[in-house]
Amino acid sequence: MENSEMEEFINTVRERSDIYEVVSRYVPLNLKGGRFWACCPFHEEKTPSFTVTPEKGIFYCFGCHAGGNVFKFISLMEHITYFEAVKLQAERLGIEIPSRKKTSEEIKFENEKDALLRITSSARDFYHNCLIKSNGGGQGRKYLAARGISEKVIKEFKLGFAPDSWDALTRKITAQGFSEKQLVSAGLAVERKDGNGVYDRLRNRVIIPISDISGKVVAFGGRILVDEENQPKYLNTPETEIFSKGRLLFGLDKSSRAIISANTAIVVEGYMDAISLFSAGIENVVASLGTAFTDEHAKILSRYARRIIFCYDSDEAGQRATVRALPMMKNTGAEVFVLIVPDGKDPDEFIRNHGKDAFKALLKNVTPVVDFLFQYKLNHTDYSTLRGKMQVLHEMLQLCLEIKDTLLLKGYFKKFSSVLLIDENVILKEWNLISKSSSANRNVQKKSQPLKLSLVRQSGGSIIKILWYEPELLNYLNALVSTENFIAVHKEIINYIEKCYSEGRTPDAATSSAELSPDANLEILRILNGYDPSENQMSAFQDSIKIMQRVALEKLYKKTLQEAEEFSKVGDTKSFDEKLRSLLEIQKDISEL
Repeated sequence: MENSEMEEFINTVRERSDIYEVVSRYVPLNLKGGRFWACCPFHEEKTPSFTVTPEKGIFYCFGCHAGGNVFKFISLMEHITYFEAVKLQAERLGIEIPSRKKTSEEIKFENEKDALLRITSSARDFYHNCLIKSNGGGQGRKYLAARGISEKVIKEFKLGFAPDSWDALTRKITAQGFSEKQLVSAGLAVERKDGNGVYDRLRNRVIIPISDISGKVVAFGGRILVDEENQPKYLNTPETEIFSKGRLLFGLDKSSRAIISANTAIVVEGYMDAISLFSAGIENVVASLGTAFTDEHAKILSRYARRIIFCYDSDEAGQRATVRALPMMKNTGAEVFVLIVPDGKDPDEFIRNHGKDAFKALLKNVTPVVDFLFQYKLNHTDYSTLRGKMQVLHEMLQLCLEIKDTLLLKGYFKKFSSVLLIDENVILKEWNLISKSSSANRNVQKKSQPLKLSLVRQSGGSIIKILWYEPELLNYLNALVSTENFIAVHKEIINYIEKCYSEGRTPDAATSSAELSPDANLEILRILNGYDPSENQMSAFQDSIKIMQRVALEKLYKKTLQEAEEFSKVGDTKSFDEKLRSLLEIQKDISEL
């Protein structure tokens, strides 16, 4: 597919899109003063500050400063990339999406993947019908009713029942034209040891379909009806070409809107906990499928909410899982809390015994991460000895490095002093040593890895990739870093995009060939030919801006260092000290990036 064809496609979708109609699907708009207003869907507010200007095809929020065109709005609301938003809007408008010719390997892989998705979809319907229509499903219905799962939620999650049969599903799926091998590839059947056929993996269990964020069924979980010593309580289908536990959060396809609305996500251990909370009307919940909470889970979740509450089982295993999960949230910028369910209960059991109002009351008293980990360390360390006291203190002070609030830090120091019976001055001395050491390590690391020209060029290209299709982000870029810090050819391209934007036209290959230098034309072709509309595109854009900010700071550092040396040579102590303080501030800014 040529770039010109893609540009024409995007322009066609943009021209046929009515931003008022698109935004109205998500939020009610009211006309006032020539603009349409609403409460912003991207942050909580009581007074509308979100505006839509249809004649310009843009939206803007005066509260959180989110803004852009129709594709930007869709990408923010649906938590998808810019290009995915273009494709989604094209599908809504019935505009055919151009595509390049795929290789035979790509076609084969897509066909195999499509077959697996059709098998899992058919299996979901089979299991669901067995639950709600068959006589054998009665015991499944009885089990779910005992756990307080309503018929509405059964239909919402398409819960099912696997008959107590070795091949009920196999017979159903193979009758539809699929092979036993494909059924095994989907994780729904297991090959017999003697090599003579296959048998159903899930039997005589309540079935929980596991879907990706788009709602496509990719796997299943099965809960045994009567606990047996030699049988696992929960049994999941294995990882396949369409299912990776470490990259999927159960229930996110159902709960994403509620999470965005509350700006809070509750993370539980298992799908039954999530379903139980959902059934009780607490819908901003996801589960990590009984596997370890991963970096990928943290990245996914932080796109939807800035406040994350871990509510794992309150037994020892659950608390250990919480301790392992918390560091995954370290670099997401989210506020993280822990909800400890009383009496060693799991969320599902607590809801059934005490009701949703009691659980909502628990949500109002969640525990900050540092407090939770402090108590956990106390429970698992003999702090009656000096060694134990210092071990707990050192680990807690390391955690406190992430805290920027001085008053909060002082409060924790007092708490550590009171519980560990360590003089507060000793704690302050230890804190100074740890914080200075951490700062020095960051600075050494930054200094020892100067930015290479190839990385600067790559970052400039990543920024241009987005600006070419989303020039309204120029204001955002200019507010954070000057184009003077880009290499010459990238500066020329950005200036061209800015010129097009100010003149109300879209940058394209035809006009750029006439308005840009030969070097810039070659560079823009290289950048756009390498355009990959993946889900990490906007993340790469923001990371690249940080790199360019660091370029600017390193330039400023070199300049300030030269000035300091000049003042030192002439004996101007006062000016030298001022420059030295500036150097330290610049180092601090670099380390924070």
